[in-house]
Amino acid sequence: MQYIRNFLKNSKGATAIEYGLIAALIAVAAIGAMSTLGGKLKNTFTNVSNNMNVS
Repeated sequence: MQYIRNFLKNSKGATAIEYGLIAALIAVAAIGAMSTLGGKLKNTFTNVSNNMNVS
């Protein structure tokens, strides 16, 4: 019975899971931001390249 009480009081596992969830959320946000920014940068460099070729 004492083992079960100690197991329920142990919060190290919960803290590790919380850190894992935070890291996953940051990764998803970073991927979303980079894919949006990547598309905009591609359009910008394509416009610059097209304008340089016209001259």
